[in-house]
Parts: sequence; structure tokens; C-alpha cells
Amino acid sequence: MTVPRDPAPYAAPDPSTGGTDPAGPGSDPEELLSRLGGSWTWLLGSAVATLVPGIVLLAWPEATLHVLAVLIGLYFLVTGAFRFVAVFSREHGERMSGLLLAVLYVLAGVLCLRHPLQTITALSLIVGIVWLVTGLLTAFTAVVAKGLPHRGFLFGAAALGVVGGVVVLVLPAESALALTRLLGLWLLVLGLAETGIALAWRAALRRTRGRGAPAVPTAG
Repeated sequence: MTVPRDPAPYAAPDPSTGGTDPAGPGSDPEELLSRLGGSWTWLLGSAVATLVPGIVLLAWPEATLHVLAVLIGLYFLVTGAFRFVAVFSREHGERMSGLLLAVLYVLAGVLCLRHPLQTITALSLIVGIVWLVTGLLTAFTAVVAKGLPHRGFLFGAAALGVVGGVVVLVLPAESALALTRLLGLWLLVLGLAETGIALAWRAALRRTRGRGAPAVPTAG
């Protein structure tokens, strides 16, 4: 549930420099990460990273606890990488919550992969805490972010994260099969919500271009 900054146009390439693309090879690495993390395709990639393990778990409910921990661990690590890059699409003063989430996902992924034979309770605790914190910080971002398009999608994704975290924490699964089905279903729902956010962001960018912006929008 990454949130890029408002779609605002960059200045057009300066003809005196030969029309060099500001995102070319000589650009500032932070600027390159900002463009990448703020693009709707990057948001969609993050959604796919959530959907794929959800589909795998639902299609393979008989997965052992070891396999489940590895899949969830990889999901956390990949999502953490997506979130870290997406942080650069925000203003400097708005990056702290995104960095905290990225670090949280990476730590959770390392815990799952380092001890893949842990108990169902331990795995449920890790997933529940990550989803709960993610939902709360996403809701906070939706409240404080200025000019955020389609804010309702973000609130919906935040609510799913909070509910999913609470369900996993309060109603621990009694078996690996039950936990696999629960996590698979919730990953699928979260992935669809994130897909909606990515498509909403693409629509916002198209409206920005339609207003006659002379250059590529920030998240383009």
C-alpha cells in the first residue's frame, strides 16, 4: 500500500542541454528512485507481489508450515523492497512512515526465513503485527497526505490491513492448513485492493496529462 506524492509535472527538458531527459543516465539516483517509486506500474508491481503468494497459498492449501513460512517470508522481503523504493516518491518530511514500514517488512521476512520451522503461533504473530501496523500507518497517510487522489481506495486498503491483522492475532489458526487458507485469502484481497490503488493512480496521472502538462508527471 504505497502512496506516491501528488501528480505534478516536471519542467520540460532544457533545449540548451540537447533535450537530455532528466531521468537519463546522469541523473541523481534519488531522482531516479523517485520516478520509479512514484509510477503506477511500480504500485501495480507491488500489488502483484501480494497477489502471487495469495494465489499460490489458495491453490496449495496443503502446504506444510515450513513452505508457508518461506512463502510469507519471501512476500515480506519483496514487498519491503517495493516499499523502500516507493518512499522516494514522497516529500522528505513524509518519508519516515514509509521507511518504518519497509524496515518492518524486511525484518519480518528475515524472521520467517531464518526460522522457517517455527510454530503456527509465532508465524501468526509476525503476520498479524505487520498487517496491523501497515493498516494503521496507511490510514494515517491517507489522513495527512495533501491532494491525494482517490483517497477512499487507500482507506479501504488500510481497513483491510487492520482487520486482517486483528483476525490473525485474535483468532490464531489451529493448524497449518487453516492458517494457509486464511493468509492466502487475505493476501488475495489485499492484492486486489492495491491493484485498485495503482489503477486509480494511473487515472489521476492521465487527468494531469489532459490538463496540458508540458512534461511527464512525477509518477509517470
